[in-house]
Amino acid sequence: MSKYKAVIFDLDGTLLYTLEDLKNSVNFALEKNGFETCTLSQIQYRVGNGVQKLMERCVPDGLLNPAFEKAFSDFKEHYKIHCNDNSGPYEGIPELLKRLKESGYKLAIVSNKFMDATKELSELYFKDTIDVAIGETKDIRKKPAPDTVIEAMKILGVTAKDSIYVGDSDVDINTAKNSGMPCISVAWGFRTRKEQEEAGGTIFADTPTDVFDIVEEKR
Repeated sequence: MSKYKAVIFDLDGTLLYTLEDLKNSVNFALEKNGFETCTLSQIQYRVGNGVQKLMERCVPDGLLNPAFEKAFSDFKEHYKIHCNDNSGPYEGIPELLKRLKESGYKLAIVSNKFMDATKELSELYFKDTIDVAIGETKDIRKKPAPDTVIEAMKILGVTAKDSIYVGDSDVDINTAKNSGMPCISVAWGFRTRKEQEEAGGTIFADTPTDVFDIVEEKR
């Protein structure tokens, strides 16, 4: 029998493919404010630390740019409307969550995406399986700080000893470490296995089925 009671997931790059919509909203804001737009590849390597940090990395000179706040506001307004134009679960993810739920695990999403979008996408795609979804707010430190994971565990009624984290980046590996739990690093997200290994990753899943087997301690 598995020692785990809860599985906590990252959202972007782990459960959902979201790069196209992020790119489109970033470029809408950049273009509107007279800045050069970004490629999909550039967006891929600038995500992971929340949308403000994403925009800091895309707007020339970041926070020092006088137009930053306007561009960031334009991004948020556009993304609220268009966060689901081209996004969706990775293949096998709905089935993974269903199997975990049916096996008795409590499931949560902890994301650096702002709270409204996190809750909206969770409700849209995973309302029957995800118990709690937490995104970025002003009141709590975002990942890799453990605060949002601790909040999720509190709501689920579990501890770090009986929880496991699933993500796709160095941010997720460090979040799990800071929260006192192991991290399953997935192969289909925004970072390569080499990058995950360099960040300290030790448990790897090539497919959603692998995630289930690791949680169940079958491998």
